Amino acid sequence: MDQKRYKRKIYLEDKPRSEAKREILENFELPLEKEIVSINDALGRVTAEPIFANVSTPHYHASAMDGIAVIAEKTYSAHEQSPLQLKLGKDFSIVDTGNAIPAPYNAVIMIEHVDVIDEETIEIIEPATPWQHIRPIGEDIVQEEMLFPQGHILRPADLGVLLAGQQLHIPVIKKPVVMIIPTGNELVEADAKLSSGNIIEFNGTVFANFVKDWGGEPKLHSIVKDDPEKIKNVLLEAAETSDIIVINAGSSAGSKDYTVHIIGEIGTVFTHGVAARPGKPVILGKINGKIVVGVPGYPVSAYLALEWFVRPLICKYLQIPEPKRQTVTVKLSRRIVSGMGAEDFVRMNIGYVNGQFVANPLTRAAGVTMSYVRADGLLVVPANIIGYEQGEFAEVELLRPLEEIKNAIMFCGSHDLTIDLLSSKLKRVRADMKIVSAHVGSMAGIMAIRKGEAHVAGIHLLDPLTKQYNISYVKKLLAGIDVVLYPFLKRKQGWILPKGNPMEIESVVDIAEKKAHFVNRQKGAGTRILFDMLLEEKDISSEDITGYDREMFSHLAVAAEVNGDNQGAGLGIYPAAKAMDLDFLPVSDEEYDLLMTRSFYESESGKLMLDIINSTDFKQRVEKIGGYEVVENGEPKSFE
Repeated sequence: MDQKRYKRKIYLEDKPRSEAKREILENFELPLEKEIVSINDALGRVTAEPIFANVSTPHYHASAMDGIAVIAEKTYSAHEQSPLQLKLGKDFSIVDTGNAIPAPYNAVIMIEHVDVIDEETIEIIEPATPWQHIRPIGEDIVQEEMLFPQGHILRPADLGVLLAGQQLHIPVIKKPVVMIIPTGNELVEADAKLSSGNIIEFNGTVFANFVKDWGGEPKLHSIVKDDPEKIKNVLLEAAETSDIIVINAGSSAGSKDYTVHIIGEIGTVFTHGVAARPGKPVILGKINGKIVVGVPGYPVSAYLALEWFVRPLICKYLQIPEPKRQTVTVKLSRRIVSGMGAEDFVRMNIGYVNGQFVANPLTRAAGVTMSYVRADGLLVVPANIIGYEQGEFAEVELLRPLEEIKNAIMFCGSHDLTIDLLSSKLKRVRADMKIVSAHVGSMAGIMAIRKGEAHVAGIHLLDPLTKQYNISYVKKLLAGIDVVLYPFLKRKQGWILPKGNPMEIESVVDIAEKKAHFVNRQKGAGTRILFDMLLEEKDISSEDITGYDREMFSHLAVAAEVNGDNQGAGLGIYPAAKAMDLDFLPVSDEEYDLLMTRSFYESESGKLMLDIINSTDFKQRVEKIGGYEVVENGEPKSFE
């Protein structure tokens, strides 16, 4: 190839970084690819879809202490002045921590509270209460519970949770392949014998490890000499074998800076030069559908450019938010001079002196690698100011450690499986958002809104007097607070029963008379209020219900308990019974609404959440579960 074709290009643009970044992100449209990895290879990978538990943990009633398993009701007479003797095999069984509780025992007494009389006889002076020191089924993890949404970066403890839920192979997003191409006649390998004019090629290794740290798969090409034909061939090959291309050096306006001309010839150039120092001579383009980023040869310039333009591409591909650095306000010990029209990135040393942070600038030369390595932070001087005076205060980005900014929607209130689906859909739309749920019951959800501790509360509280859901409770408990009640779901509540309904349960009367092992919800839960109303209608005392005081905090937990007990019964929603392959006998249709402050309702996050709820895709996914109907064209109710 005739090198004279590539005339020296003196002029570099001054395009704003934000505009250049937006342009390449809009043009980065690769289809998402998934792969299955073993749990042993899953650390740091990004989940490609929601992952659910295959089993509960524990999956049996387990002793939480070393001691003896007893029938609690048979120990009620034990007293200091009237010790109770129990016989091995007849009245108690010896258990260690983690042992299964054998039938018919329902409580554990710690070994420290037991006096041994002989090999078969023990004595106690305090009674046991039902289910004391027993870890119930699903105390930690409930079968079919969503362990992680898609877009979750797996940590060491997460792998333990996955194994506990019997997930051994995990679907993850394939790492984007980033081809790194170092160029230059002056470059040599680190083990080469050096002579004048040689430069050890180390940028490629740094780039590769940045890419690896950000979740990509780096491929480091061998050094390519400053020959246009060779550079062109390498770029074309990289466009076939990688997802993102990074070419180092040759991006400026020197006599042998061919990169921008070659990219323009075989592809498209979006940007040549950004308004930033260091890092100005950047090339952004596209070759055969693949984004190519040409970064300067000077190390600091190259590292900054890589962060500005390659990291966002990797994050977009992995559907994860870009990490944002922690910031701190510092007092500048020296004057910082900057030129108008371009951002300046000044490496800083930071110290804590006399109760305040003080920062000193390091050398601003783009080729001094150690200034980046030693820096504690970066002072970003905006393009519209000429710098800072000594003694002024400024905000500095910390280079240790990076911290992600997470725009979480805090959800509090009654448990419902659709909230997991809503969070999953939200994360697909906005990678930096998710829903953090606290399953505390409807009443506690209302109080969380009142105290400003949640954005949204899911509630389904039936007023026994008006037979209306939620309205009277909101009026009473949130008087004077500007809130909105948004109609969300119609769902079926009913009896959750073992497969085949062996006890032939048909009503609350049967549960009382047949002494079914009832699994209740916590106080303040809408399901609990409904159950209490059913008891009142039939003039049944809670004392007549076996297990009334045994509380679970989600419908899935109730279903898991019933699943392990042929005499079990619970009140809950149909999808929970379906998830555990249990029988379900409908009791009532209820309204499950979303409560939020008006400010959240009118916020960007609130509008986005409601847009997802009203989308056809979300409605179809919810109704496919069964037992649900998303309210069509629901009218929000206002309260002040």
